[in-house]
Amino acid sequence: MTLEEVLDRLQELDLLLDTDPKFPSVTALVAGDTGRRSWWAHPQAKQMYGLSCALRNHPDVLMVKLISGKLTFIHRPSWPAIFAIGTSREPWQLDGLSKEAKALLRKTGLQGAVESSGDPVRELETRLLVRATSVHTERGFHMKEVQSWRVWASSVGLGKVKLTPAEARSQIEAVVARINQQFGAKGTLPW
Repeated sequence: MTLEEVLDRLQELDLLLDTDPKFPSVTALVAGDTGRRSWWAHPQAKQMYGLSCALRNHPDVLMVKLISGKLTFIHRPSWPAIFAIGTSREPWQLDGLSKEAKALLRKTGLQGAVESSGDPVRELETRLLVRATSVHTERGFHMKEVQSWRVWASSVGLGKVKLTPAEARSQIEAVVARINQQFGAKGTLPW
């Protein structure tokens, strides 16, 4: 399996997970069924990891925790929907946020991007309130770069998004329903 083949599959499906036993994923494309065991133990683990990293860095791919709370690769045509959902600030996103997550969201909104880690980052990224990517600090620690959707959109030249949050959710729901039906999967969305 090559990066081009994975990109073709992503373009065809709109979404791919990093790993999952039923929903289309990078690990399944490379190795087929991993037998419900960790893909790290699979003989093709290095290839899976390499393709996953290459996909994360591809200019036509966005990675967020979307489907079933897992890392999800999203092809460029679906980016406006993710942006509309991420910036909507709906009750499912804001209700019950911890004080620390609210503070991080405010800080990210003011600064555009911040480094952080821990539960507040996980809260924000699973509710699609920010875009978070893993980074290595100069001191060798793993952190997350937490970015506002507006800063991200500007950095990728997204342009004006005309979708309403409801239209965006419907668009993504239709994609997930199609994939779930086609593959007998049970992918869920955070809302």
